[in-house]
Amino acid sequence: MIQWVYERASQSAASKILVATDDSRIEEAVKSFGGEVVMTSANHLSGTDRLAEVTDQLGLGEQQIVVNVQGDEPLIPPAVIDQVASNLSENSGCVAATLSHKISTLSEFKDPSAVKVVADELGTALYFSRAPIPWPRDAELGAEELPEDFVPQRHLGIYAYRVGLLQSFVHWPQSELEKTESLEQLRILSQGKNIHVEPCCEPVPAGVDTPEDLERVRAQLTKAKATH
Repeated sequence: MIQWVYERASQSAASKILVATDDSRIEEAVKSFGGEVVMTSANHLSGTDRLAEVTDQLGLGEQQIVVNVQGDEPLIPPAVIDQVASNLSENSGCVAATLSHKISTLSEFKDPSAVKVVADELGTALYFSRAPIPWPRDAELGAEELPEDFVPQRHLGIYAYRVGLLQSFVHWPQSELEKTESLEQLRILSQGKNIHVEPCCEPVPAGVDTPEDLERVRAQLTKAKATH
């Protein structure tokens, strides 16, 4: 799976692709296919903390942009990696950038595991929540479908960061909003910093969270190889 993610990322415009891990088994797997790996502390509480350590090890400058791609996203389109990096580069008033996609069902809108995001007209995030936001005032509580022409957005877990933000982030205490929602991006908003948000340029297939997900992805990749 790590190799699939690595190969997808290698098709992006990134100047360097690294796998950050504290697990020697992952290190061995990455080296076996010729990838570059960085070993980090096993004591990090989040992927953001791990990424900050990597930028320290590499000695990156504060304005350098890095993109964090989760290791369980083997079907991530390279175009969205470029998109989120480009968005941050073009928006100097933001310290991070992320992406979203349209929510089309009421069940997904109400699902706490589906993180919703609301942004302003300039694409700056106003808030992230596990609650269904924004809530259409006139919607019926017992409705079985979303109101017509209502397009809420689900947050995708891909981020571009400026290195300076990462170095500050690890020293900020958890905010009350972050604790309440269990969403670490709220630490950034609570510090008065801006996160850019834009709908993804291509659909992003679901990641791998269960053995069933893994079999689904294997079937998709097998089918894709068979058609080429």
